[in-house]
Amino acid sequence: MPDEILSGYRDSIDNIDAALVFLLAERFKITQAVGRHKAVSGMPAADPGREAAQVARLRSLAETAKLDPEFSEKFLRFIIDEVIRHHQSAAKA
Repeated sequence: MPDEILSGYRDSIDNIDAALVFLLAERFKITQAVGRHKAVSGMPAADPGREAAQVARLRSLAETAKLDPEFSEKFLRFIIDEVIRHHQSAAKA
């Protein structure tokens, strides 16, 4: 006998996961355009000042949302590192 309550929770989690994937895809489309722009403009792939500001902003948002700020920083750092890798690839192209 299936647990309807658990099934409902899982359906919601599946919907949220799908939304996260599409949001990340959209974010990476934009950051790839940024990487191309930086490459053409001769700008460095990484921007430590921007990264620090983003981490601080996301930590603050996480606290407001009652999400562990350490987790949010690790998650953002993972994304930033991947973006920088893409920007470095664009600079080499």
